[in-house]
Amino acid sequence: MPSNTYSFLDTQASIVGPGGAFSIGAGAGISKEGITIESANDINAMTIGADGKGMHNLHADKSGTVTVRVLKTAPVNALLSAMAAFQRSSSLNHGGNTITITNSTLVDVISCKQCAFKKMPSITYAEDGAMNEWTFDVIEIDYGLGGGGL
Repeated sequence: MPSNTYSFLDTQASIVGPGGAFSIGAGAGISKEGITIESANDINAMTIGADGKGMHNLHADKSGTVTVRVLKTAPVNALLSAMAAFQRSSSLNHGGNTITITNSTLVDVISCKQCAFKKMPSITYAEDGAMNEWTFDVIEIDYGLGGGGL
């Protein structure tokens, strides 16, 4: 039966790279703001000539960013912090992560290759515990968005 429902509980995500391999999806203490995958550039550039005729230019660029928002108290922060520290110890360890995000209900599969920690998260200590945003620069994002059975 087709489904028109959504739950983050159906979202699994993982990071694999030098210094670690673990879940960063449902069950890892992801904040309600979740995970964002964003392309860095347009797929197309349209060029219009002096006579009004035009052409489309297909760009091969698949780069972008992945942002994972983790609750302040989640143990996965320690894993990401240790992984980032290890990868900063040598350029041989830098930029070799793979992040995979799937949603079984929506039938989405997103593969992010050659991911590098962009920076350490901004840290806030306040009245209420916040989240840590872990951002990765990604060389290649392959989108496989399903129809969710609709």
